[in-house]
Amino acid sequence: MVLNNAYAKYQKNSVMTASPEELTLMLYNGAIKFMKQAKIFLQQKDIENAHNANIKAQNIINELSATLNMKYEVSQGLKDLYDFILRCLIDSNMKKDDTVIEDAITIVEEMRDTWQEAMNIAKKKQKR
Repeated sequence: MVLNNAYAKYQKNSVMTASPEELTLMLYNGAIKFMKQAKIFLQQKDIENAHNANIKAQNIINELSATLNMKYEVSQGLKDLYDFILRCLIDSNMKKDDTVIEDAITIVEEMRDTWQEAMNIAKKKQKR
């Protein structure tokens, strides 16, 4: 119990002190985590836990979509990707199909990796 409490405090502190860029990375990682959990639960026929994990992933994708600044052209492309990911998650949840969620996982992993690389490049430029 003490360990769980300490970990919860650590997590909260990590979020509270993270930069906007780091928060976005955390959201991508969280979405991937919950989508993979949903897929495993679906494979195990644990429908309730699959649903709960899927909804958590949907909430994260909705948050990422809602925070887009639409004055930038790239935001429309990201919105379209987020909409596609949400459709995959909803379809997977309705059909109880673990294969549909795989497309969403692949896309979010690629987005996360691209975001991480952009963060690394920005850090290198700041050091110059």
